[in-house]
Amino acid sequence: MIVKIGLPLILAFIMFSLGLGLRKQDFARVFQYPKAFFTGAVGQLVILPVFAFCLVTAVSFPPEIAVGVMILSFCPGGVTSNVLTRISNGNTPLSISLTAITSLVAIVTVPILVSLSVDHFMGTDAPDVDILGLGLTMFLITAVPVALGMLVTVIAPGLVAKISGMVSRAAMILFFMIIVAALASNWAVFSSNLPSLGPALALLNIGMLGIGLAGSRLMGLKAADATTVSIEAGVQNGTLGIAVGSLIALGATESLPPATVPSAVYSIIMYLVTVPFVVWRRRMQG
Repeated sequence: MIVKIGLPLILAFIMFSLGLGLRKQDFARVFQYPKAFFTGAVGQLVILPVFAFCLVTAVSFPPEIAVGVMILSFCPGGVTSNVLTRISNGNTPLSISLTAITSLVAIVTVPILVSLSVDHFMGTDAPDVDILGLGLTMFLITAVPVALGMLVTVIAPGLVAKISGMVSRAAMILFFMIIVAALASNWAVFSSNLPSLGPALALLNIGMLGIGLAGSRLMGLKAADATTVSIEAGVQNGTLGIAVGSLIALGATESLPPATVPSAVYSIIMYLVTVPFVVWRRRMQG
């Protein structure tokens, strides 16, 4: 029940909370910050999956865990990246724009890349991935709730101003509930793989934060833009990763499958790694 109904609804609610903070101009900011947007998009959509693939190949994870790490790397940043960018004195409008547009792109890219990853890592044991069905499901539980959130903001801005804080807190609570559920459903897989999975995911997080900064310096970006690009590259939507990991295994299980474990573990590790980074960037930028 939690997989088939509860998880999609929770993700939809979290995406709705993201939509409450979006405005139509957020999608046009690519023209306001073209160089910074390009740097952030390439880091998130290209470099992150390549880095993750090299990592899981080097560590030799069990197939489902390898697929789970790859799923995580395909997911865009979420509300968390926007919040951390704001706290770090980064370019929050740029962060919101990157999150909004890469979330739309992910509806197309994630199903295709997940199918390729499943075939590569699981071979003959790979479940059939319905690319069109997965894409449609992602559209329904991500794009539609975001659009509804934006519509509510336009129709009732006063109401949104009153409830946005409560909605954000509820979304955060639901987010942690999903993490706990994913780990509890796969405790044996989690505990047996944690010695290798934990450091690998920490390296993924640290590596992408560093690559984001290096790429920003190479592109000559301002400090605030560089902070934003780094956070967007290093902080992913763990809830979406858990949802996608579940969707590709619905036919085989009623509980959250092992492919959801990396996203759940990463959702904890990213705070341990990224918060010190945020504090450092905040102090550096005054």
